Amino acid sequence: MDTFLGTETLIIILLLIVSLVAMLVRRFRIPYTVTLVIVGLLITSLSTLKFELTPQLILALFVPPLVFEAAFHLNIGDIRRNLPGIPLLAVPGVILTTLIIGSILHFGAHMTLPMALVFGTIIAATDPISIVSLFRTLGVPKQLSVLVEGESLFNDGTAIVIFNLMLAFALTGNFDLTKGIGDFLFVSTGGIVIGFVLGWVISQLIARVDDYLIETTLTTVLAFGSYLVAEQFHFSGVLAVVAAGLVNGNIGPRGMSPTTRIVLYNFWEYVAFLANSLVFLLIGMQVNIPILISAWQPIAWAILAALVARSIVVYSLSWLANRFSRTIPMHWQHVLNWSGLRGAISLALALSLPASLGKDREMIQVMVFGVVLFTLLIQSTTMGQLIRWLHIITRSQVQVEYEMRHARLTTLRSADAHLDRLHNEGLLSTHTWERLKKSISQQAAALAEAVRELLLSDPAIESEELKTAWHEQIRAQRSALISLRRDGVISDDVFEKLAAEVDAQMIEGYQQSPAEDEINTQFIEVTIPSDSHVAGKTIVEIGIPRIAVLVSIRRKREIIIPRGDIQIEIGDVVTLLCERKYATAVRESLLSPTGSTADYQEIPDEAGASAPADENDSKNESQTI
Repeated sequence: MDTFLGTETLIIILLLIVSLVAMLVRRFRIPYTVTLVIVGLLITSLSTLKFELTPQLILALFVPPLVFEAAFHLNIGDIRRNLPGIPLLAVPGVILTTLIIGSILHFGAHMTLPMALVFGTIIAATDPISIVSLFRTLGVPKQLSVLVEGESLFNDGTAIVIFNLMLAFALTGNFDLTKGIGDFLFVSTGGIVIGFVLGWVISQLIARVDDYLIETTLTTVLAFGSYLVAEQFHFSGVLAVVAAGLVNGNIGPRGMSPTTRIVLYNFWEYVAFLANSLVFLLIGMQVNIPILISAWQPIAWAILAALVARSIVVYSLSWLANRFSRTIPMHWQHVLNWSGLRGAISLALALSLPASLGKDREMIQVMVFGVVLFTLLIQSTTMGQLIRWLHIITRSQVQVEYEMRHARLTTLRSADAHLDRLHNEGLLSTHTWERLKKSISQQAAALAEAVRELLLSDPAIESEELKTAWHEQIRAQRSALISLRRDGVISDDVFEKLAAEVDAQMIEGYQQSPAEDEINTQFIEVTIPSDSHVAGKTIVEIGIPRIAVLVSIRRKREIIIPRGDIQIEIGDVVTLLCERKYATAVRESLLSPTGSTADYQEIPDEAGASAPADENDSKNESQTI
């Protein structure tokens, strides 16, 4: 019981640390995984908090969700477009890396050849999680990101298979090349076949179920189950997870409802974030700084060997891949070369070395920790500068100018809101507030027009902003539905149906309507003041014209669906939908202190006497609403 409580407390502490670090890096824009490693180092040096990182913990608990999440989101079409780059780097690349590192350490650091080759296989697997995250932030071309991520997915499994062959060579002193190739093909093929079969079976089950909880559970079973089943038959568990994730991610979503897709993507995004965070935090907690400093010479040789091997492999195999299809330009090759980070897989393999290796085991583990730290602290933190220096991300002058104008407009709006707060709190006189307000309003109007001109001059910028704003309003709709269900305004059945409609729009994405420019309606919000003539009246008594639609009433934190007997109270926020040209009249009618239902008769409705003279125009306006 005490052990359980101790482990439970430790997990809670680690999760709290992960959350605090995530908040810190968001605020100061520093590399997340690097920060976690540094925090882990500080925890080890400043406290007695310890956590044993075993190979079983990494390979069986952390690696399956990380690999599955990456494979699930990887499009097979994107992989096909990166042929033959990915398979060349993932299979021959791992073998070449092992041989080159082994040779350098054998002749330079005077390690025995078997131990040098074992170290080479451990370091051959790349883990560019932080690099891929940086790619998404900076907006690196998708094909380059897929190339880096695809290589990492497949070379993990390759490295583990070759590691077992090299370890057997180191322990027995015998190596049969023919048997080694046969074992490699057997273990790799078996893992891929199991992954494909299980991935297809789970996808078929998902297609027959319409419950996002069950479907999410099935993908979780697939992620861990494919690994365990493959390992049980002595196949490659990592390659099985890769295959299962690819199949399920490309076939499974076809049988999912939009709501299930969104829940599933969010779930795996969270699981990957959690596993990735804990792995890098625990990496930092495993490092013993004094031991690393004392072993600086073999670590320096290991880092040099890893860098040289990576360069030779990337540039030579990229040249070979470009002989078939020119998919890897030279400036991409520089990024590929520097993106060869090492992480969880390398540490798991190092920790799994048998104790019978004696001092060689300890030395290899220290060297692995040294290389992992170097790649995380040096290569990861300098990747952004390299990408910018190579001009991989290109932005037009129009995009830069748009950002500047938009930023100026945003700062002015913030200043305007701050002035309003100062005036409302009595900290600014009305005279000063009016003068400053007028100046800011004039500047804001000019900048808003300037931003509008840029949006109209460059369709790409306008399209991007439309898509972003569209996604935000879809999220707002879903948030409103959640609030309505929470407040008991709508039932669970109604929520599920409406949420499915909203999620379907989210999945489909923004699509401009051909008649979009003709739409002339807008939402208006009116906060009912104490002197409004509508306060205390029911909706029926107010008599809102048909030209306006009463959408909702917000009363403090409560959302009210309008009915005829609902009484309007002071402070209610009334939301209506009407044509733009009548918005001012509708608003003033609600705010008027001396108004009456007669005021509404002046606002045209579908059959009113003040409707437009042209009958066709009247019909068009009614249809717009």
